[in-house]
Amino acid sequence: MEPRSFSMVWWGTIFFVYFVRLDQADGTFNFFKMRNLCKFCELKASTCEDTGTCFSKCGITSICDQLDEVCVSIWRKNDDNITVETLCHHPSKQLYGLMLDDYNTSKCLMKEKKVPGSKFYICSCTGEECNDELTFPPWTPHEDNQVLLVILVSLLPLLILAVLVIATFYWYRVYRRRKLNQEWESRKPKRSKGAVDCSDACAIMISDRDSDSSSTHANNLNHNTELLPIELDLQVGKGRFAEVYKAKLKQSSSEQFETVAVKIFPDEEYASWKNEKDIFSDINLKHENVLHFLTAEERKVEKQYWLITAYHPRGNLQEYLTRHIISWQDLWLLGGSLARGVAHLHSDHTPCGRPKVPIVHRDLKSSNVLVKGDLTCCLCDFGLGLRLDNSLSVDDLANSGQVGTARYMAPEVLESRINLENIESFKQTDVYSMALVLWEITSRCNAIGEVKDYEPPFGSKVREHPCVESMKDNVLRDRGRPEIPSSWNNHQGVQLVCATINECWDHDPEARLTAHCVAERFHDMDHMDKLSGRSCSEEKIPEDCSVSDGK
Repeated sequence: MEPRSFSMVWWGTIFFVYFVRLDQADGTFNFFKMRNLCKFCELKASTCEDTGTCFSKCGITSICDQLDEVCVSIWRKNDDNITVETLCHHPSKQLYGLMLDDYNTSKCLMKEKKVPGSKFYICSCTGEECNDELTFPPWTPHEDNQVLLVILVSLLPLLILAVLVIATFYWYRVYRRRKLNQEWESRKPKRSKGAVDCSDACAIMISDRDSDSSSTHANNLNHNTELLPIELDLQVGKGRFAEVYKAKLKQSSSEQFETVAVKIFPDEEYASWKNEKDIFSDINLKHENVLHFLTAEERKVEKQYWLITAYHPRGNLQEYLTRHIISWQDLWLLGGSLARGVAHLHSDHTPCGRPKVPIVHRDLKSSNVLVKGDLTCCLCDFGLGLRLDNSLSVDDLANSGQVGTARYMAPEVLESRINLENIESFKQTDVYSMALVLWEITSRCNAIGEVKDYEPPFGSKVREHPCVESMKDNVLRDRGRPEIPSSWNNHQGVQLVCATINECWDHDPEARLTAHCVAERFHDMDHMDKLSGRSCSEEKIPEDCSVSDGK
């Protein structure tokens, strides 16, 4: 072959390889388009003000999971706390209840959105790491296009040099993609012990405004080779099966530490550790209202089993309600996020539409719900959780036992009469327990009038740690429920919450709302003038949930 022909073939091959990509998801070719590289960090504390231009200071770059995903940055200010979150997201799907716009620009131009409880800016863009630089208004939308035009015109006389740059950049991208993909593969649950896939575009990362740590370093390690360098700090909780510690995770690249939570199981509680690890290891469990899981470890020297998760300084919901009186807005945030978390557990698909195994918590109570920095909830402690896999037989379900905390047990659990032929029956036991937690939240809201000291459900009617027989007397024989005083109905929003609570703790499991329906109701409570007149208690289809306005 002549040198000239060889050169043309070589450059043609480079053009084809760089601009033509086989999409592995559906086996089709995509021309002139590659998946974005975006900054991808969970909520990080920031000094950015909502003027001028600043940078996210995110040290993690991720390949977007889908071809059409764009880069997104979110800036929040709650009181004096400022945080920045960066991620990939598909513009056809909602993010925090919002749709992305102006994502075809190469600059991240921040736009203010109305979000209850905080000042909120969001931007989206298309281009490598374009969500690193945040530009706040006032800005000129066409300025970015003008700069791009100048660059293109200036490059035209340098066509040959541009071709060489493209070839060099192609090989650089190949190397970088290979390296990032190796890290991505090492974090998949099937290849590592409980590692989390940080590049999953459908996942919503940790949302903790007042945490002193980003808790991302553990996601980038290959846990098959070594234990994480963790230094236990102080004990922050203790349960039936394990103790929880605040801990420091050392970053390999510096002398800095990240704060994490470590749940330590003794050797004899291996079964509880394994059950919780298996549930957490499902990548489809990831959700903003489920505790963010980092990894699980077997500490053979200490004869211990560890679960390492995000750390939330506000503690659990029971502790928070004991110390704080909350506003209606706080009730809406806490209650709505609790319902969304339970709805995600129970769902058979992720928010992105991927198939998912439904999970029932079976020990839902206020001490098993954590309060995040933005005053939303996340569910934790899945030691008694049950994956409702299609392979489970009626015998398997029957052998799962009467589990949970007696105070929060549904009537059918206390009576050991769950309908084993219908897996929805297990979900409805969670809904009953969730209703008691919603009652706890409402009892501490200043919108109801006089707020009494915190009391758990059923208060002084039962002992501090009542047994099953004691709860049978209250819940089964007397059909008792925690009191809802008439004064709680003086506030329209609280009145709707009380109506929802009543329908969730109904004695008949089939008459209870679904968790998805409860989440929809809380969503509608933010738009009081848009409430529908239909009653969800008569609807068994989760997608059609509204609430009567009482007229």
